[in-house]
Amino acid sequence: MLDFQAMISAIGPELLLALAGLCGVLAGAIMGDKFNGLSFKLGAGTLVLAALVVLMNWDGGDAFGGLVSTGPFVNFAKFVSFLAGAVTLLMGESFFKRHGTIRYEYPLLVIFASLGMGIILSASNLMTLYMGIETLSLSSYVLASFHRDSIRSSEAGLKYFVLGALASGILLYGISLVYGFTGSTSYADIAGAESGIGLLFGMVLMISGMAFKVSAAPMHVWTPDVYEGAPSPVVAFFATAPKMASMVVFANLLFTAFPTVFEDWQMIIAIIATLSMLIGAFGALIQTNLKRLLGYSSIANMGYALVAVASGAEYGAAALLVFMTTYVLASIGLFGGVLSMRREGGMVESIDELAGLVRRRTGLAVALTILVISVAGFPLAVGFLGKLVLFEAGWNAGLLPLLIVLVLSSVLAFGYYLRIILIMWVKEPAERFQPVDATVSWAVYASAAGCVVLFVFISPFIDWATRASAGFIQ
Repeated sequence: MLDFQAMISAIGPELLLALAGLCGVLAGAIMGDKFNGLSFKLGAGTLVLAALVVLMNWDGGDAFGGLVSTGPFVNFAKFVSFLAGAVTLLMGESFFKRHGTIRYEYPLLVIFASLGMGIILSASNLMTLYMGIETLSLSSYVLASFHRDSIRSSEAGLKYFVLGALASGILLYGISLVYGFTGSTSYADIAGAESGIGLLFGMVLMISGMAFKVSAAPMHVWTPDVYEGAPSPVVAFFATAPKMASMVVFANLLFTAFPTVFEDWQMIIAIIATLSMLIGAFGALIQTNLKRLLGYSSIANMGYALVAVASGAEYGAAALLVFMTTYVLASIGLFGGVLSMRREGGMVESIDELAGLVRRRTGLAVALTILVISVAGFPLAVGFLGKLVLFEAGWNAGLLPLLIVLVLSSVLAFGYYLRIILIMWVKEPAERFQPVDATVSWAVYASAAGCVVLFVFISPFIDWATRASAGFIQ
C-alpha cells in the first residue's frame, strides 16, 4: 500500500513538477498561443514552489520500497537547482519574445528537465537513476535545438543528442555490469557487495557516462559547441541547474554505492579532474566568442568540483555544495550579461563587443566585473572562498598533486578572465547595447550582489552546507 506521507517527504517536489507539467500540457492544448507568455511565469512560480517544498521536507525520507531516498545533502542541491531553473526561465522570456519564438513548450521542457534533476537526486537505485537521467536528457536535447529554424541551434541539438545517446549507452552498460556482478541495483546492496574486476569495470563505465553529464574531460567535447549554438537562455539553464544536480548526483553515487572501492575511483576522478582543469583553462585562453569561453570555463570549473569528489565524502561533500552554489550564482549573472549583449540586428557574442562597457553602462560593467572576479576565484567575491574550501578539502585528503594542478589551472584562468575585465574597462567604447528586459538586468545585479554578500557572510553558509553533509561523516 502506498504511503503518501513518505512519498511527499521523499519526492514531494517531483510530484509537484510532474503534476504541473501535465497540467501545462493540457493548458497549452486548450489555450494555444494565449498560454505562451503566462507559461513562463507559471513555470518559474512552480519551480520556486518546488524549492519551498524541498525546504519543508528538508530531512527527506524513503519511498517506493527504497527506490528513492532523500536527505539534506541532495535536498540542498535540489533547492539550488530549482531556484536556478526559475531564474533562468524568467530571464529567457524576453529573449524568445524578441526572436518571435516564444512558445509554451519551452517552460514545460524546463519543468520536465527539472523533474529529471529531482529524480536523479532522489535516486537510491540505479534504475531510478537511469530513468531520471533520461528524463533530463530528452528534455535537454529538445531545448538545445529549440530555435529549429537556426542552423546553429539545430546543429547543437544534434551533436548533443548523438553524443548524449553514446554516453547513455555507456552508462547503461556500466549499470548492467554492476547489476550482473552484484545481483542488485540498490545503492546499499552494491555498497555491501564483494569487490571484483567486473564491478570495477562497470563502475568505470558509469563514471564515464556521468562525466558526460557534468561535461568533464574527456567527455566534454559537446560543451563548447552546444554553448555556442543553443539559444542563450537554454545555455544559461544548462550551465546552472543541471550542472549543480548532476555533480551532486555524481558525488552521491560514488559516496553511497561505491564506498568500499574508494581508492579505485579516487584515482579515476583525480585523472578526470586534472584533464578537465587543464583542457578547460587552455581551451578558454584562445576563445573570442563569450559563450564558447564560458563553455570551456565550465569544463575547468567541473574539474575543480571533482577535486571535492576525489577528496571523499568526509572532506569533500560540504566543499562540493559550497563551490557548486557559488559557481551557479556567478553563472546566472554572467549569462544575464550574455543576454544583455544585443544591438540593432540581433545578439552579439564576441568578447570584443564588451569594449568600453564601463563608459556606456557603468552598472552592468561593474556587476559583470564582480561576477568574473567570482568565477575566476579572485579575492573579494565568494568564488574565491569556494575555491579555498575546495583547496582545504583536497589538502585534508592528501591530494597535493591535484591541488598543484588546481592552482596552475586557476593561474591560467586569470589570463582569460582578466582579458574580459580589461576589455570592459580599458578599451574604447563600442556601440551601445539595446535596453533589455528588467528581469535580465535584475538577475545580473542580484547575482553580483549575492557574490559580495556571500563573501562577507560565508560562515553561516558553510555551516549550512556542513550540516547538510553531516550524514556522510562517520
